[in-house]
Amino acid sequence: MAFLKRKMRRQMAGVMSTEDRRTRAHLDIPLILITYALALFGVYSIAIATFNPDKGTDLSVLNYILNSNSASWQAVFILASPLILGFLVAIPYELLRVQSRLVYYSIIGLLLLALASEAISGVTAWIPIGRGRTIQPAEFIKIGIIMMLARSFASTEKPFATLRNAGYNLMVFGTPVLLTLAQGEVGSVLVMCVIFYVMLYFADAEPWLLLTIMILAIFAVFGLFGYMMVSGSQSFRLQRILSFLNPEEYKNSGGYQILNSQLAIGSGGKSGIGTFVVGSLSQLNYVPEDWTDFIFSAIGEAFGFVGCLGVIIGYMLLLLRMFYLAHFTADRYGKLMIYGVMAMFFSHIIENIGMTVGLLPITGIPLPFLSYGGSNFVTNMAGIGLVLNVVRNRSSATAISMPMTLRTTKRRGRRRRRNAAVS
Repeated sequence: MAFLKRKMRRQMAGVMSTEDRRTRAHLDIPLILITYALALFGVYSIAIATFNPDKGTDLSVLNYILNSNSASWQAVFILASPLILGFLVAIPYELLRVQSRLVYYSIIGLLLLALASEAISGVTAWIPIGRGRTIQPAEFIKIGIIMMLARSFASTEKPFATLRNAGYNLMVFGTPVLLTLAQGEVGSVLVMCVIFYVMLYFADAEPWLLLTIMILAIFAVFGLFGYMMVSGSQSFRLQRILSFLNPEEYKNSGGYQILNSQLAIGSGGKSGIGTFVVGSLSQLNYVPEDWTDFIFSAIGEAFGFVGCLGVIIGYMLLLLRMFYLAHFTADRYGKLMIYGVMAMFFSHIIENIGMTVGLLPITGIPLPFLSYGGSNFVTNMAGIGLVLNVVRNRSSATAISMPMTLRTTKRRGRRRRRNAAVS
């Protein structure tokens, strides 16, 4: 009997040790390494996409980067990013929860300010900050939505459990959606919708609610498309959808970017044509915006199928790491916040790669850490910072079921001893 008890204790200790390693509070180095590997490759890719042979064709990688205004700025963003991560990780976890409203409403204010700004390509989503630089609040609000929904969903056992709770959650989600739609930023709205739906799922929403939302979304998309077709709308968004369905018919307008993106990726073949090649489609600017939203086409041409696969694997590692960290996080608020950040990255990756290869309509969604853009880069780093904060401050005390099992076993043992004493 004593032998069996010792064996049971060793087995329990082994399980608890494994669980403690998974649930312990720590600074997650693997997530940081994956993030910066993608970010550094992004700077290199931007330099390739903006390569100008007039400034030299036999230079070091550093000089190619310095010769590119976009790549240089992206490098500056990377150098400044440890400040963002350090600041977010240093914030006390409870303060992060308490100040969710302040973050959310501050960014709502920026969205309102952006509406009054000058339109760029029919979109009023940027606020000038001087020296030709702008910020895009529609990127920042994704973090605000994640923090607010995580706080709201964590406060109840089931989201939308009461009419008041449902109204509050819809307000938190709907306000930035309507403001962003008013700016003309449909792509960012799609990302917000994915964040909302994924967080609802992981907050244990009722299956009927998830199904209802999905059905309503499908009807809304097809209804809007049908209305634009019947009304004879000349909206550029309709042109994007039509060019996606039949790019050859719109090869000189809406389909131009899709067709040339596919051509650039296809020309890369298995291992690519190489980097900083004079006469490449990237160098000749055949693909508009190939250093920002269409950076994946420049990567496909330079590095081929192998390079594209490497990027996809990198993103899979990023998403799986966040899923792993969320799974072993006990606190409901922190868990939902990680899932929200994961959903944000997932939607960006799927939509961007999908549109560059012609599988999805063009929406102007950047590729995380690879596309040029300060607002998107700061948002991505802020998302990583939130995940790191949760993992660094989480407690393993309630994250595993084994201690409860031990307490239950001890109580049963004491109860048996008391019964034996009485008898």
